[in-house]
Amino acid sequence: MASGEVRIDKWLWAVRIYKTRSLATEACKNGRVKVEGQPVKASRIPKVGDIIEIHLNPLLRTVKVTALLHNRVGAKLVPDYLEDLTPSEEYERVELIREFNNEYRPRGTGRPTKSDRRQIDQLKNL
Repeated sequence: MASGEVRIDKWLWAVRIYKTRSLATEACKNGRVKVEGQPVKASRIPKVGDIIEIHLNPLLRTVKVTALLHNRVGAKLVPDYLEDLTPSEEYERVELIREFNNEYRPRGTGRPTKSDRRQIDQLKNL
């Protein structure tokens, strides 16, 4: 590997898409990372201009590589290395899913009883 090259799993970790490099490697192994529509191995060397699709349940994130880097950077510096091409509708869809899955229970009421659980399940299945 030349000095300017970096593995895609390391790049995904460095630009803070994955919390650990091992999570990035695992995502590549499971086919959740695609470059130009093709699943890639963790050892793939990304190039500037590559379009990468990352499936982060339930979000399908699309980014364009604008620069390569070896070490993890702060969150404020991430836009220097990637361009987010994910449509805003995708973020809205994920937010909508979160809102529907969020259940409110008043503080101090404890865990739901079996009867409460059945009612919750019935409401969710509508």
